[in-house]
Amino acid sequence: MRVHRSAHGRNFTVLPNALLQDRRLSYTARGLLVDLLSRPDGRREDGRQMADSSTQGRGTVRRALKELTAAGYYRVDTVRLPNGTVRSEAHVFDTPQQQRAAPGVARPGAGEPGTDRTDTPSVEESGKAPSHPDRPDDEARAAADTLLRVVRTEPRLWLGEAEALALAPLVARWLERGCTASELARAMLDGLPGTVHSPVAVLRSRLERKMPPHRVPGQRPAARYAECDRCHDPVPQRGICRACAGLGGGRALAVGGGATVARKGAARARAAMCRGSLTAGLLSLSVARPLTER
Repeated sequence: MRVHRSAHGRNFTVLPNALLQDRRLSYTARGLLVDLLSRPDGRREDGRQMADSSTQGRGTVRRALKELTAAGYYRVDTVRLPNGTVRSEAHVFDTPQQQRAAPGVARPGAGEPGTDRTDTPSVEESGKAPSHPDRPDDEARAAADTLLRVVRTEPRLWLGEAEALALAPLVARWLERGCTASELARAMLDGLPGTVHSPVAVLRSRLERKMPPHRVPGQRPAARYAECDRCHDPVPQRGICRACAGLGGGRALAVGGGATVARKGAARARAAMCRGSLTAGLLSLSVARPLTER
């Protein structure tokens, strides 16, 4: 086998041979690891987005991530932010790392002789709130799924499941006010900056600033002009027109005269075109005559 390598000045990734030749991993897992290591630092990826952007299915990507996690190349940490929300952070390494406990999770203490209890109290005994968030209800899950479908077409706004659930209450308020998925997509995707450093912050800002007003069920949207309450003709202000009020001023519309109007309009259009062509011909003659006299 002869290997041909090119010299690259930019847009390349340096990887150790031990990673590329790690026989503990399948070729799929190694290829996925190389793809993740080639991405810029800070990019958000999850298994669903990896599968949707490749020819591999979600099951194959899930198994490859399990291989990388077991080998120490991939790790997902759960971090609680100061505002109480929970966020998932993925870490990718080019050398195997030793497995360690997730940040903020205490290791179990040693049990006392002759007992089955440990030194670490349980959540119920400590009197504190559980370290994991409450399971989202169906409404929050549906709102998060709607947001993920909306931003799927824009790589700058790709989110993880935990981030989508954090924004789900705002999305649910949009849906309660009668907003459709297409309207939500226009509000979230139109006019994005060239570089998005925090997709969550951008989406949260737009969801709060562009919140649609409440819509009363059965109420028609406000028209740009007023209509007569009886005949629905345009009027200067809301109410009934002069004709419906018996004050005159209305004009009777001729029914069935559309063909005559169309023929007259077509004749006027042909006459205007003929006048335009005649004018253009006269102009061309006036320009060409001095040239021929010379």
